[in-house]
Amino acid sequence: MSDLLKNIDARTRLAGTNKLEILLFTLGTDQRSGRRETFGINVFKVREVMRTPAITAAPEMPDSVEGMVSLRGVLVPVVDLGKYVGVGEKSARDIMIVTEYNGHTQGFLVEAVDTILRLDWSQMRVPPDMLTANMGGLVTAVTELGDGKLVMLLDVEKVLSETTRYDDDSLLFKDIEPIADGDRYLVVFADDSSVARKQIMQTLDLIGIRYIGAVNGRQAWEELKKIADSAEASGRKVSETVSLVLTDVEMPEMDGYILTRHIKSDLRFEGVPVVMHSSLSGMSNQQLGISVGVDEYVPKFEPQRLAQTLRRRILGEQDTPAEAVPDKKK
Repeated sequence: MSDLLKNIDARTRLAGTNKLEILLFTLGTDQRSGRRETFGINVFKVREVMRTPAITAAPEMPDSVEGMVSLRGVLVPVVDLGKYVGVGEKSARDIMIVTEYNGHTQGFLVEAVDTILRLDWSQMRVPPDMLTANMGGLVTAVTELGDGKLVMLLDVEKVLSETTRYDDDSLLFKDIEPIADGDRYLVVFADDSSVARKQIMQTLDLIGIRYIGAVNGRQAWEELKKIADSAEASGRKVSETVSLVLTDVEMPEMDGYILTRHIKSDLRFEGVPVVMHSSLSGMSNQQLGISVGVDEYVPKFEPQRLAQTLRRRILGEQDTPAEAVPDKKK
């Protein structure tokens, strides 16, 4: 199974092309439909795939968290995805997908892994309302393969938020203060995760800034074009209306790299900074952001840092945080 992901580093070249690779896996037979559903996770979040090692039970864990395993001396929480989703029997899941997300490592128990599938983000669709309701918002994108099989991309952020709860801390939003005359400013943001969107909105509400939210890059780009057309018709600059664009990387239909490229290649958006807000915290992803014109990078689930970045970019403050994207000229 280690061979499945041995070239994962080379896959970073896909970023910026609106393409992705997803690892397909199954969880067992759906207790409601009687079918075996196929799920997917972006390989950028996958560190390795292995047989499940011995799991040590831990107290006061959510029901779907089986316990902890030791991986090279580090304790890692293990989530039984089947139990979380309500699919199949636990005894059938002896494969563990080890994921790394926003600097956190965790294991996901699955029934079996299939293959790595290369797709264009335009093939990934926003899930229909019925599927969103049935899956409790757990699926961020869906696609249909040539054989008619439906593949559902999991919202890893939602799974981890509700199981490991590493982001469940009131201190995350402590001391975030409003900007003077904040309602003068407008942020357009795009993110396919309901958990991330909620946290972004909470941060912007505390700062007191108006916002327009979108579930993917395509929807955000359509909103931005409407604003640009209106500004052009009235003889104003877009930067007088839109203060900043905040974008995730992974999104169905249009990812954050392509959205940034559209913004930066359209002269109407001159002076509008683009901040990339992502759980893909590796330096390679930051460098790819630079290549398409991203002005700065800020990790997800750090609302205080996000608030500081927004204040600095919108108000023109001069301090430079540790996570700022390096100067493009260097």
